[in-house]
Amino acid sequence: MPDTIPAPALPVGHYGYDQVDRAFLADRVEQFRDQVARRIAGTLSEDEFKPLRLMNGLYLQLHAYMLRVAIPYGVLDSRQMRELAHIARTYDRDYGHFTTRQNLQFNWIRLEDTPDILARLADVDMHAIQTSGNCIRNVTCDQFAGAAQDELVDPRVHAEILRQWSTLHPEFTFLPRKFKIAISGSPNDRVAARFHDIGLVAKPAPDGGTQFDVFVGGGMGRTPIVGVHLRDDLPEEDLLAYLEAMVRVYNEYGRRDNIYKARIKILVQALGTEGYRQKVDAEFASMNRARYRLPPETVAAIRARFGTPDLNAPDDAAAQFDRARRADPAFDRWVRTNTHPHRAPGYISAVISLKPAGGIPGDATSAQMDTVADLADRYAFGEIRVTHMQNLVLGHVRQDELHALWQALRAADLASANIGLIGDIIACPGLDYCALANARSIPIAQKLGARFASPELQETIGPIEIKISGCINACGHHHAGHIGILGVDKKGEEFFQLTLGGSPGSDASVGQILGPALPEDATVDAIARLVDAYLVHRTGGERFLDTYRRLGAALFKDAVYATA
Repeated sequence: MPDTIPAPALPVGHYGYDQVDRAFLADRVEQFRDQVARRIAGTLSEDEFKPLRLMNGLYLQLHAYMLRVAIPYGVLDSRQMRELAHIARTYDRDYGHFTTRQNLQFNWIRLEDTPDILARLADVDMHAIQTSGNCIRNVTCDQFAGAAQDELVDPRVHAEILRQWSTLHPEFTFLPRKFKIAISGSPNDRVAARFHDIGLVAKPAPDGGTQFDVFVGGGMGRTPIVGVHLRDDLPEEDLLAYLEAMVRVYNEYGRRDNIYKARIKILVQALGTEGYRQKVDAEFASMNRARYRLPPETVAAIRARFGTPDLNAPDDAAAQFDRARRADPAFDRWVRTNTHPHRAPGYISAVISLKPAGGIPGDATSAQMDTVADLADRYAFGEIRVTHMQNLVLGHVRQDELHALWQALRAADLASANIGLIGDIIACPGLDYCALANARSIPIAQKLGARFASPELQETIGPIEIKISGCINACGHHHAGHIGILGVDKKGEEFFQLTLGGSPGSDASVGQILGPALPEDATVDAIARLVDAYLVHRTGGERFLDTYRRLGAALFKDAVYATA
C-alpha cells in the first residue's frame, strides 16, 4: 500500500446530507448537551433523564454507559469509519462492536463525554437517533445492495426513503414496543425479512417500476415467529401510505399492558393474518393517498443523492484474478468463503470477517477500523458496509486488485476465511455488558471459535450458522441459527440451551429446543458431537440444515445427551 491513499470525490452507496440535515443534527446535539448538563447537576433525575438519553442511543449497562451509533442500512464511508476509530481511541477502550442491526456500539462511554461524541458524529453526518426506544429503529438492508449479481432492485434508495419517513415520525415516537424493518432487493433473502416486524422484498413491477412483497409479524425473543406474507404486489407509489397504515393499526391495537406481548407479532397472531390485513386495508383506504404518494421523480431525486462508482475494470481483470487464485492456495480458500459475485464484469464484493479464531464476534479495534477505511479508499471507492452477521463488506473491488487487498487484510488480522462457516459466529455482548442477560455469550463464542479454528476443518464442515444470545431477548438471533445457543440462569449458574434447525433466509424457520440446558464447557463439547454426527450422516453436498431437516432431531439429541 502507498503512504498516501487518495480519498474518493464522492463515496458510493452513501446518501449525501445537505445543510438542512446538518443543521438539524447540530441542534439535536446542543439540546442533548443541555440535558446531560442538567443530569450531572442533579436538576434532572435518572427517571426524567432516561427517556431523553434513550432517544439519543445512550444506554446504562452493567458497568458503564453504552452508545449505539446508527448506521442506516449498514453503509459507511471511509471518513465516518475513521471518526468511529477516533471515538474508540479517545472515549472508549480502543474498540467498537458491530451489531446484528448493522449499527456500532461503544461499551465504555462516560456520560459527560456523550455530547462531544455526538458532535463529532454529526460532523461526519452520523447520529444515534432511534437506536433505542419504542420507535421505528434503524432500517436494515442487504449488505451487497447495489453490487450483487442476483439483485433485481437496489434496495438502498427505498431504505433511505423509509429512514426519512420514520425518523422522528410524530405519530410513531411512542409505539407499544420497538419496531424493526428490513428491505432486500434480491430473491435470495440476506436480511432475514421474515423475522422482522415488517420485511420488504423489492422486485421489478410489470410496468417497469418497483413493487414489494410485504411480510409482517416476524420476530424472535420470548415468542419467536416467522412473519406472514401480507401482500406481494405493493406498488412503489403506495409504499409509504401502506406502511403508515400498517404501523397505525399496530399503534392503535398493539398491547401496552404487557411488555412481553407488545410486539406487532403478538397483534398479528391475535387478529389472524386476515383480520390484521382487513384493518390495514381499511386504514389504507381512509387515508389521503395523494399526501403519501411516492412519485417516480422523488425516488429519482433520492437515488441521485447516492454516489455512483465508476466500474471500469481492465479487460484482463478476471484472468489476473484466476492466476492469483491458482498461485496462492490460502488466497483461493479466502475467495471461496469471503467473496460474493458482482453485477459488473471484473468486480467482486469482499467480506471482511470480524471473527478471528478465539476472538470476540463483531469487535474491531480502532487500528483495524482505520485500516479498513484506508483499504476502502484504495480498493472500494471509499465505501464500507456492515452486515447483520457482524462483519464488514467492501462492495466494489476490482478482481485484479483482490489479492493485494487480501494481503493487506491478512497483515491486519482481518483475513479469516470463515464467512458462512462454523467460525462465523453471531454473538450478543451478553452478561459481560448487558444488564438484561442471564449468561455470557462472548466466552462461549471464543471457545467455539478456537475449537473450530482450522480453516481446513471449517471448509470440510461446510455452511453452518451458530448464533448465541445471552438471554431470551435474542439479540444474537439464536432462534434463526442452524445451531442456536441461549444463555439461561440456573440458580445463579450460567447454562446454555441448544436449538437446532433455525434459518433466517427465504426458507425461514425457528430452531427447536433440543433438550436440557448444559454448562458452558459441556456446551462446547456438545457442539463438537453435533458436528461429528452431521459429518457421519450427511449425504452428497448437504448443509447441516439440510441433514437436520432430513433426519430430524433424534439423531442429534442422542449425540449430545447420550454422553453428556
